[in-house]
Amino acid sequence: MIIIEDHQLTFEAIKKGDWSLFPPYFQESLLFCKDWLNGKEEFNLQTSGSTGKPKTISIKRIQMENSAKATGDFFKITADSKLLCCLNTAMIAGKMMLVRAMEWKSKVHLIEPNGLPLKSFPQNQKFDFVAMVPAQIENSLGDIESTPLLKNIRSLIIGGAPLSNELQKEIAKLPCNSFQTYGMTETVSHIALAKISGTAPLVYRVLPGVEINTNENNQLVIKAPMALHPLTTSDIVKIISPQEFIWKGRSDFTINSGGIKIQPEEIEKSISSKVIKFFNNSRYFISSEPHSKWGEQVVLIIESQEPSDWNAANFKKELRVVLEKYACPKKIHFIENFIETTSGKINRHKTAQLTQ
Repeated sequence: MIIIEDHQLTFEAIKKGDWSLFPPYFQESLLFCKDWLNGKEEFNLQTSGSTGKPKTISIKRIQMENSAKATGDFFKITADSKLLCCLNTAMIAGKMMLVRAMEWKSKVHLIEPNGLPLKSFPQNQKFDFVAMVPAQIENSLGDIESTPLLKNIRSLIIGGAPLSNELQKEIAKLPCNSFQTYGMTETVSHIALAKISGTAPLVYRVLPGVEINTNENNQLVIKAPMALHPLTTSDIVKIISPQEFIWKGRSDFTINSGGIKIQPEEIEKSISSKVIKFFNNSRYFISSEPHSKWGEQVVLIIESQEPSDWNAANFKKELRVVLEKYACPKKIHFIENFIETTSGKINRHKTAQLTQ
């Protein structure tokens, strides 16, 4: 069953196309569900474009079925579980929430994506399975009406972007079963999950049926029932067992400064408390610029106007407490609004170009 505001639509009614007129977002979501329930075998999906130009790829039904089954087995989902779909159903993460509901024969509340997805629900509302992005979690933790509802979620998966160390610690305090996901459109959502315990680093455990390895560049290689062929990713990982790995960063973001390979994501986690201290909850990321001697140098880009009264020397001094000398940003750039991908992720390449 799909619940949209006060409307309850059975899967049988959706299969027949028997529903009232809804706003475009819900119409598109229901049309996808109708296709699925009528046995459509192939779907065209758009990648997020977080590291390059978005592209359309073809995903087969069996891949999505395998993904839903693996997640259901991992979380031991039972029929009639209550789900919340608050992610964009034009993208794989949102579509898979709908597929899970249909495959698991669950009830799913469908809402348009927003920063406070729990705010419209009554305080006694409970969910068995919810997927969110970090910004939705952070907003909900800061909202007096939403925080109690977070505590009513049995299993919570979080994807779309890495979690800061500070946010991990706050999530770990919640009674719900919380996991950071690892996956992409090509793997039909996640293939691995890391339990959020509040301690670093996160250790990802693969879903049932997934095999992992690395190539000579330490890039993760995936063989999984939700991917038609073995997939070599751009992610640098450390494998600690046949089923577990630690994510280090993306090879296409790697900075080569004087022959030292630097992973921006590792620096970002290390400096998160320092950025919060000086710039509150401003978004930021580590990038690089050409350097005549070292090839590349590390720079920090912050989504903010440059404060007129801030002390750059003190800020850099604090960064040096948590970073090696080679990893310290040599420049700090301020950009009022980051460029985002269609799925709401930071487009690092295009945003960094604004500083040049």
